[in-house]
Amino acid sequence: MHLLPAHRAHPRDPSDAQLVYAADLLGLLADRTRLVLLHTLGGGEADVTTLTEACGAARPAVSQHLAKLRLAGLVTVRKDGRRMIYALPDGHLRRLVAEALNLADHHLGAAAATPEEES
Repeated sequence: MHLLPAHRAHPRDPSDAQLVYAADLLGLLADRTRLVLLHTLGGGEADVTTLTEACGAARPAVSQHLAKLRLAGLVTVRKDGRRMIYALPDGHLRRLVAEALNLADHHLGAAAATPEEES
């Protein structure tokens, strides 16, 4: 399937380096816990306790996921007293996560709809 030029999201063909980076990024997003963490951070800064509650994972697992995201440059961290506060450095990742969830909503909503609802 070929997309019409008006539907292409990127204005030019990506370089090999861009494709590798994008594949690595999508690989990091291919984990439910990390996706929940990034979605939560899309709403604003949060500490580890808040993030642990949001994703329902054990605190050590959340810390490991946050470390991976931080090392990849996808989240930033600052210290506030004894607490570590995490944030998204820009809106690109927030929009990417939102679009992935919108696509999931679209597909899951379409799959759950009965033939009567689709009419």
